[in-house]
Amino acid sequence: MRIISHKKIIDFSKINKNSAKALEDWYGIVIRCEFKSFSELKDTFSSADNVGNLTVFNIGGNKFRLIAAIHYNTQIIYFRHILTHDEYDKEKWKK
Repeated sequence: MRIISHKKIIDFSKINKNSAKALEDWYGIVIRCEFKSFSELKDTFSSADNVGNLTVFNIGGNKFRLIAAIHYNTQIIYFRHILTHDEYDKEKWKK
């Protein structure tokens, strides 16, 4: 899959240094995969959830949340947010 944009991982990792390895590990897996559906994605990322039309990934042992729009037909993932668990719980990202 293609990811738009890896820069968000880099920027988030600069602020939250303990997220870098987990995010890069996630990225490394995703760019080598071709998920055709959410159920295929769940085979690899069992903790992923659909929230509306977005997919939420638990990253780094549930310390971080990566929220993305996934277009299975074009094999593109668009990052919407990368948040700490506390930021995610405030639900401002839903607005």
